[in-house]
This record gives sequence, structure tokens and C-alpha cells, in this order.
Amino acid sequence: MEKSEHSFETVWATLDRVGERLDKVGERLDKAGERLDRVGERLDRFGEKMEQSSAKFDREMELSSAKFERDMELSNARFEREMAASRVAFDQRIAETDRMIKNVSNQIGGMANSNGDFAEDFFYNALYHGQRNLFGEIFEEVVKRNKVTINKGFEDEYDILLVNGRAICVVEVKYKADSGDLPHKVLRKAQTFRVNFPHYKDKKLYLALAGMSFHPLTEKACKENGIAIMKQVGDAMVVTDENLKTF
Repeated sequence: MEKSEHSFETVWATLDRVGERLDKVGERLDKAGERLDRVGERLDRFGEKMEQSSAKFDREMELSSAKFERDMELSNARFEREMAASRVAFDQRIAETDRMIKNVSNQIGGMANSNGDFAEDFFYNALYHGQRNLFGEIFEEVVKRNKVTINKGFEDEYDILLVNGRAICVVEVKYKADSGDLPHKVLRKAQTFRVNFPHYKDKKLYLALAGMSFHPLTEKACKENGIAIMKQVGDAMVVTDENLKTF
């Protein structure tokens, strides 16, 4: 009987210790639960802060985007204004340049026309008031500047015409006779003159190139093609009719 009581007491003592341990485990679990609760609370607060930060970031991005768009619109508007002003300034410069070029061209053209008029006056006066005995002919008429557009395709201009009852001489006048194709242009006048003035078909036709100065090659080409040469020498006109032909 004593052994049974001793064993029972031992069991109860063991159960008490187990109960105490379970209580301690329970306390520890409670503490762990409390810690988890605190962790959860912290996580909740962190989540709230993240949401607030995200909302703040979104608002700042919207503001930044709106500001960027406004700045771009202002920049584009300023760029368009500057480009428009640049285009206006460029167009003005182009117009001014065109005006200057046109003015210079007119001046050059005026000088060329003036030189051409001077050369024509010189040779016309030399022929009209002086030398008319040329090529074995005595020319009774001296006619200045005839522009003819009678027949299409044969339009031409004849600076000076020397005329008598048997012959005609077409004189092409240049201030400077220095173009290589001048003799060919003079030769063409024989063709156009015959077409434009068929009533002179039975008359002999001479060609002459008159110039205040001559390039040697132009002068040589005239001689080779039977064209007379009229040159200014001082205040006088000198005529060369070497190898002269009738056309």
C-alpha cells in the first residue's frame, strides 16, 4: 500500500512538472504570438507607408509629367516662333541678295549694252561718214540695226547693212570679237538674210565682222571663212578683206 501511494505521488509530481512546462510553453507561445502581432502591426504600418509613398510618387510623377508637357509646349512654341523669324530673316536676305545680284547684272548688262552701242556707233559713223568704197564696191546706203522676225526659225538681227544696186554687206558688230563661235554666227546671217529678204536674191552678199578688238583665233577663222574684218586702229577703221567670199 505504501508503494502504491509513493507511485501515485510520483506520477502527480511528474504531471505537475509537465503542467508547469506546458504553462511555460504556453507563455512562450503567447509571447511569440505577441511578437507576431507586433510584426504584423509593423508590416501593416510599412504597407501603409508604402501605399502613401506610392500615392505620393504617382502624384509627383503626374505633376512632373504635366510640367514636362507644359515645358515642351512652351519650348515648341518658342522654337516655332524662332524658326518663323529665321525664315523671315532668311527670305529677306535671299530677296536682298537677289536684288543685289539683279542690280549687278543690270549694271553689267548696262555696261555691255553701252559698250555694244559704242562699238556700233563707231563703225556706223566710220562707214556712213567715211569709207564706203569696200570690196571693189561703192555702197550708197548705210543702214543701222535691223531686227528681223519675218520667218519663224530665221529670226535674226543685222547690226549694219551696206547696200548698193549690185551688192549688200551684212556687218556684225562686237565690242570684243573674242568668241570662237562668232564666225559661225556671222555665217548664219547669210542664210537668214537670204530667207528674210528674198528680193535681194540676185545681189552679191558679203559678210563682215567689226570689233574694237579681235582675238587672233577669231580673226584667223574669219579669214578662213571668207569674212571681212573691220577693226578700230586709233580713231580710224581698218578693213581686211583677205580671202573675201560672196554668199
